[in-house]
Amino acid sequence: MTSHTPSLYSIATGSAEPIYRQLIEQTRRLVAARVLAPGDVLPSVREVALALAVNPMTVSKAYNMMETEGLLSRSRGIGMLVAERRAHAHSAHEREALLRPTLERAAVEARQLELDPDAVLALFKKILKEQA
Repeated sequence: MTSHTPSLYSIATGSAEPIYRQLIEQTRRLVAARVLAPGDVLPSVREVALALAVNPMTVSKAYNMMETEGLLSRSRGIGMLVAERRAHAHSAHEREALLRPTLERAAVEARQLELDPDAVLALFKKILKEQA
C-alpha cells in the first residue's frame, strides 16, 4: 500500500471541464497507467483542496463519484483507496477509451486546419516514436 501526495493532481483552471471531472479523469488515467495500484492511499480531500486551492467540496464530489463507480473505496481510519479491480480492468479497450476524447479533439483541429488525414497520421506516428 503506497500513500500518494496531492502533487499527484494538477488542474487547468481555464478549462471548460469542471475541476471535479479533471480529478476523475486524471485518477482514471493514473489507474490505467498503473501509477496508482489497488490498495494505494489517495491524499485526503483537505490535502488535495489545499494543494490545488480549490473548494474541498469539489474534491469530495470527485472522490464520491469515483467511489460510486467502483474506482475507489473508503477505508475507515485510512481514507480513500484505489479499489481492487477485476483482471480485465486495465485492458487495451479501457485504455483506448481514455485516449479517445483527446484524439477526437485532435481530429477536429486537423479538419479545421484542412490537413490531409494521411499527413496527420504520419505526424502522430512520428510523435509516438519521439516519446519512446
